[in-house]
Amino acid sequence: MSKTDSKAAADMTEAMEKTMQRLQGRFQAVSEQLESKIDEMGTRIDDLEKNVAELMTQAGMEEQAISK
Repeated sequence: MSKTDSKAAADMTEAMEKTMQRLQGRFQAVSEQLESKIDEMGTRIDDLEKNVAELMTQAGMEEQAISK
């Protein structure tokens, strides 16, 4: 292998390592964003369930008051 070939191989290796590092960083950022969105959705679903339960309770109370 000549010096030129060795230099080209080293340059290619360095470029690939940098590309892989950038991809890993992007993947990590997307993973964190996804996890954050999932946590947010879970919280919103919990809130929604609580609100529906409260509405059902209120509706039940109103029906009882009307029937009396």
